[in-house]
Amino acid sequence: MAVVKNIEIIAESKKGWDDAAAQGVKIAAKSVKNIRSVWVKDQKATVKGDKIDTFRVTMMVSFELK
Repeated sequence: MAVVKNIEIIAESKKGWDDAAAQGVKIAAKSVKNIRSVWVKDQKATVKGDKIDTFRVTMMVSFELK
């Protein structure tokens, strides 16, 4: 039987929401092992002038406990 734990993280990117999610997983994987899935539960952006400046995602990261 597997036991899975969830943590919530926020990640950002100048490129887009998909890159923000990818960067979040990449950084989380440095300290969290056995990541199995992520759920992007929210997307936000900061705006400067009339353009999006930063894309942000709030994600639940699921990893298996060993």
